[in-house]
Amino acid sequence: MGSDDIFKKRREERKKRNYGYMQPKANSYLIVTEGEKTEPLYLRGIIQQIEDKMGGNVDVVEIPLIDIRGEGCSTCKLIEKTNDLVRKAKIIYQNVWVVFDKDDFDDFDKAIDEGKDKDYKVAWSNQSFEYWAYLHFHYSDAALHRDQWCKKLDEIFKQYNLGIGGYKKNYSEIYGMLNLNDGVTTAIKNAKRRMAGFDTSKMKPSEYDPGTTMHVLVSELKKYLDE
Repeated sequence: MGSDDIFKKRREERKKRNYGYMQPKANSYLIVTEGEKTEPLYLRGIIQQIEDKMGGNVDVVEIPLIDIRGEGCSTCKLIEKTNDLVRKAKIIYQNVWVVFDKDDFDDFDKAIDEGKDKDYKVAWSNQSFEYWAYLHFHYSDAALHRDQWCKKLDEIFKQYNLGIGGYKKNYSEIYGMLNLNDGVTTAIKNAKRRMAGFDTSKMKPSEYDPGTTMHVLVSELKKYLDE
């Protein structure tokens, strides 16, 4: 065996010693969001409840949209960023979620496929997170522009005197506001009803408008509150 082969063998043995012991940390989550406002604020609301109840080990990493939108490839760039975070993490997360909206990006379906190829779980919304927020109050299968969903939420927030002067994206208590009258349970029920018509063998997420898989992520987190 040559000196180069011996060096390579020793290097591999060192790697095994240094990293071989690492196992996925139970009940750990890395949740990477496209937005810097509504999505992380909403998720932090439920995560705070989990931590208050059981000291849950959940990390939410927010990726400001403004940092990556200039690339013209926001959703796929988010997958790349998630790859970096996973690679540099000091633990192996048991669950890695990526959260993003379709908005006007053409790489929406590609990003979902890339995430799944990496064994990430993807919570997507078409067109936007505001559709998921609306489902906390009412069911709808109307294909509306994201601005229209915001207007509908604005009307609801005014109706129930939520927030200050209507719906805004930066409410720190957005989770509690949407959970009025057990709204989270309502949203999960409404999302399941809507997504029952989504046939993955015949259509792409970008073609299913409106649609969302946020209920899968929220249901997974909510189980810690329901135990």
